[in-house]
Amino acid sequence: MPFLLKTEPNKYSYDDLERDGETVWDGIANNQALLYLRGMKKGEKLVIYHSNIGKAAVGTAKVASVDASDPKNPKVVIKPVKKFKVAKELAEIRAASVFTDSIMFRQFRLSVVPITEDQYDWLVSPAKG
Repeated sequence: MPFLLKTEPNKYSYDDLERDGETVWDGIANNQALLYLRGMKKGEKLVIYHSNIGKAAVGTAKVASVDASDPKNPKVVIKPVKKFKVAKELAEIRAASVFTDSIMFRQFRLSVVPITEDQYDWLVSPAKG
C-alpha cells in the first residue's frame, strides 16, 4: 500500500532527503499515524508532501526497512526515488476526483496517510500543462 508522508520543508525537505540518501522517518506522535508507520513494509511506495510551506506533493520515496519493535517509536528508514519536475499543489490534489473521500482530507492533520494505487499513480503522473 502506498503512503503519503507529510513534512515541513523548513524542518526536513525532499532536498534534504536526497542529500542524505536515506532517513529514519520519526517524530510522529499521533496514534493513527504511528499505526500506519508500524504497518509499513520494505519496498512500499511513498509520496513526500511539503506541508505548511508549499503545500504540495514534491517527490517519491520508498521504504528501505521497518523496525516496529518499539510501537511508540517505530524505525522506518526511507530512501528518495524521484523528485517531481512539477510539484502537485494542494488545490490540484483536492480537486482531483481520485481524492474524493480521501482520508487525507478527512483527517488533514494526519502526517502519515495511506493512499490508493490510483491516488499514487495520479500524484506521480506528470502535471498537465
